[in-house]
Amino acid sequence: MASSTPPHCSLTASKPYQNHPYPQNHRQNPNHHHQHNNRHHRNNPKLAAAHKFALAKPPLPSPHNPGNAASATAAAAATAAATANDTEDPTFPSLPALNAPKSDLGPEFSGRRSTRFVSKMHLGRHKTTVGARRTSVADEALQHALRYGKDERGLQNVLLTFEPKLCGVDDYTFLLREFGSRSDHLKVVRCFEFAVRRERRKNEQGKLASATISILGRLGKVGLARSVFDTALREGYGNTVYAYSALISAYGRSGQSREAIKVFETMKNSGLKPNLVTFNALIDACGKGGVELDKALQILDEMLKNGIQPDRITYNSLLAVCSRGGYWETAKHLFDEMVYKGIDQDDVTYNTYMDALCKGGQLDSAIEIMSQMPAKNIVPNLVTYSTMVDGYAKAGRSDEALSIFNNMRFLGIELDRISYNALLTIYLKLGDFQEVVDICKEMDDRGVQKDVVTYNALLVGYGKQGKYDGMARVYKEMNAAQVCPNLLTYTTLINLYSKAGLYREAMDAFKELKQAGLKPDVVLYSALIDALCKNALVDSAVSLLHEMTRVGISPNVVTYNCIIDALGRYMTAEADFDGSRPSCPMFIEDLTENKTADAKEDSRIMKYFGQLASERVGPSKKDSRGRQEILCILGVFKKMHELEIKPNVVTFSAILNACSRCNSFEDAAMLLEELRMFDNQVYGVAHGLLMGYREAVWVQALSLFDEVRQMDPETASAFYNALTDMLWHFGQRRGAQLVVLEGKRRQVWDNVWSDSCLDLHLMSSGAARAMVHAWLLDIRSIVYEGRELPKLLSILTGWGKHSKVVGDGALRRAIEGLLTGLGAPFQLAKCNIGRFVSTGSVVAPWLRESGTLKVLVLEDDRSHPASGGILKIPDLQTLAL
Repeated sequence: MASSTPPHCSLTASKPYQNHPYPQNHRQNPNHHHQHNNRHHRNNPKLAAAHKFALAKPPLPSPHNPGNAASATAAAAATAAATANDTEDPTFPSLPALNAPKSDLGPEFSGRRSTRFVSKMHLGRHKTTVGARRTSVADEALQHALRYGKDERGLQNVLLTFEPKLCGVDDYTFLLREFGSRSDHLKVVRCFEFAVRRERRKNEQGKLASATISILGRLGKVGLARSVFDTALREGYGNTVYAYSALISAYGRSGQSREAIKVFETMKNSGLKPNLVTFNALIDACGKGGVELDKALQILDEMLKNGIQPDRITYNSLLAVCSRGGYWETAKHLFDEMVYKGIDQDDVTYNTYMDALCKGGQLDSAIEIMSQMPAKNIVPNLVTYSTMVDGYAKAGRSDEALSIFNNMRFLGIELDRISYNALLTIYLKLGDFQEVVDICKEMDDRGVQKDVVTYNALLVGYGKQGKYDGMARVYKEMNAAQVCPNLLTYTTLINLYSKAGLYREAMDAFKELKQAGLKPDVVLYSALIDALCKNALVDSAVSLLHEMTRVGISPNVVTYNCIIDALGRYMTAEADFDGSRPSCPMFIEDLTENKTADAKEDSRIMKYFGQLASERVGPSKKDSRGRQEILCILGVFKKMHELEIKPNVVTFSAILNACSRCNSFEDAAMLLEELRMFDNQVYGVAHGLLMGYREAVWVQALSLFDEVRQMDPETASAFYNALTDMLWHFGQRRGAQLVVLEGKRRQVWDNVWSDSCLDLHLMSSGAARAMVHAWLLDIRSIVYEGRELPKLLSILTGWGKHSKVVGDGALRRAIEGLLTGLGAPFQLAKCNIGRFVSTGSVVAPWLRESGTLKVLVLEDDRSHPASGGILKIPDLQTLAL
């Protein structure tokens, strides 16, 4: 949360965010814990424990005449570029009528518009008085301007009224800064225009220009700032170190580091010598613009060669560059160097250094640095805690992140919107979507205004719970609150609606996306491709894949995973190819005209939505597997390799799923061999287990399972299911059971096993059948130990709500066939068609029968597959995308 040094209000004054105290209300209710935290901690003893690092509670904060025509023309040309879209026009045309005194930027977004910056600025703190040399008339003029200067004419009249009393540059600079603090860039421009045309001294005009450039840059109006600079340069009062430094800072705040560097070079070429402020602004621009660390260090070297010693702001900016790139070792060196040189460190120093450590995976070191802050009389603040929360959350250590939130509440640190959004992100990753909804309700109760990040999380929270009416209500509330949806908002709506089969609603969301002037990105394309694939419209999915590349959008691993998974599940039947052309969706080439036409692109997307909405699903025949489909999958792998797209565990799961659907061992061998190109470990485990070499590869398999454990539960269970299915399909029953029991031990499937119930509804067919054998053997041991079985025994499979015929789920049918083959005395429950039941008194005698053990102990159908299967790959070429 501290990856960049926050922009400061003045190039020479102290930064306003430094050493700020807690807001006054932080200690009002130190024992408050919101209800969802209490519930979470009751269910999680780990979080109920006291936080591992003890910090002192934060102390309470201290109460703390018209001018001549020639000048008018020049000044008007200098400042009249305040257009609504803030274009960088070197001609600086006349300003439009000042109809709206308010900026389109809210006060919390003054300066660079980022949540990180808002978090650091902490609105509501006491503001330092700037421009102490101003007269009392300036304060009176400000009040009149705010009250009566609602439009251009009103502001002009106020300034004319107070002109004889205002005391030169100091008073006007005060007005400029006050207008800027209210995010009113139009008043800033008008006030500068009025002031500069009345000032005859070039030096004083330069001061006004530098202040105006700095203020406009802080408001994010870098185009206006550049126009003021260019005209000041042209009129002879802009060629100063301060004006150049202000412009460098303005570009830096907007993330345009390259432009900042260009201005720096121009400044040197004009004969001006950069000072400490200039170098600090340039290094700060590097931190905000993503410049490589080497470039920032080169600037530091140049600074030292010019005899300028770095100060705290310099080091904070360098730490920000390290933070952005995760260069924690360099950050440590810089931090230690500050101590060695005796340069005072502040809360920004610590927060930024901790952020670099977190992004470098050094969470324990970050906690240690945090514990050192009170000894330096620096109190950890909201940004400090948020930095640690963000670090733990991104490392997948959600429990520690939530524990820090609990500690924040204990210390009386009241959460702001940024912190709440971080909390929402954690619960989204945990899959606790009801908690997401509850947190948003708490924000409403506390009067914390929601932003687009909050609303997007809320949409996911309702959508993942299947509450689509709630999604629609949240979206309506979002528009009513005048929070503009972004691309992620529309992508979320389209994705969730598509997965639920609500394609008309998804189509409406896409229409609104286009009306908002946004363009589809890779996430939206991938969501639509996934929907097409899941409805067996593989040809249409591949056509859309072609189309997105033609309009300049590069597919990612998620996009290709959808295609691979679909090719492994369905055999193409949509396209009508002649006999000379393979029936493979990779050969669809009917979209060659006008590669970049947005209208045709949109019409095709609408066509696919219409195809989904009309329920034109693909072929009903899903068992028609052939080698052409295998070749298509190999073609996808080849394309991924060409584009240097690294497969992930989802890709491997899709390949393993495809293997389990192959009719021949040789076809599966072709697919497995491709894994070797990307990940030798996954290939080695899959190959070894398939060959029956369990003992030899099990250590390697355990290492692979350790890596899979870091994934989210859904991804991890999918990998176990896919690997087990492949082994079961090719007769490696004992290997399949070994994998599934390891998954049970690692709690891949929650609450899957008890003495009375076996819950299989999250398992694949092969994994479920292997688990049934293991469970029956386990309860058999209970019988032979002389203990009684529970009165009611249940095996849950789910009732196939996603099947075309409700209750006819594939898993239910597979388990029914297995139980029948075993002779196990289980029947479908009358009240639940996804549940097989029996009584302990009936099952126990069956388990004691002499033949039962033999059918329950799994044996491989083929302990060693034919030698030509895996080791000798057929000489077949892949089909190109």
